[in-house]
Amino acid sequence: MRSNSLVRGLVTATALAAVTAGSPAASGTAFAATPERSQGAVAGPASATEVVNLGLSSSQAKRVQFYLRYYAGVYTGAIDGLLGTESWKGMQRVLRSYGYTGAIDGIVGTGTIKALQQYLKSDGFYSGAIDGIAGSGTRAAFAAWADQLPMD
Repeated sequence: MRSNSLVRGLVTATALAAVTAGSPAASGTAFAATPERSQGAVAGPASATEVVNLGLSSSQAKRVQFYLRYYAGVYTGAIDGLLGTESWKGMQRVLRSYGYTGAIDGIVGTGTIKALQQYLKSDGFYSGAIDGIAGSGTRAAFAAWADQLPMD
């Protein structure tokens, strides 16, 4: 009897410590599953390994990748609908003509967003401020622009 209560006490203490501190497995998956990055809200610069679709559907993101590869000639990665580092490096190369002066690093930061907004504005898709914030207006303009891109 005494050993059962000792085991229960240890299990309870271990579980309580894990819940209080947060287990490594839980903390890793909690960030990976956050919808902000997969949906593309950029609260700060995204790391070089994240997918940042800025609200685009997979189909729209594929159109952007197709454009970057076959029309702009700045992307050689997969056309998989996931705008990751290589997709954004290609986009940053395109955005050089629209005010992007940062590193070609695939990180979607303020400079990338400002240049994207300028690009979308010059094509008539965006009418908001060039503020570097990927808000709803920027995401809607990016989606509208992606919708009109050819896939052939």
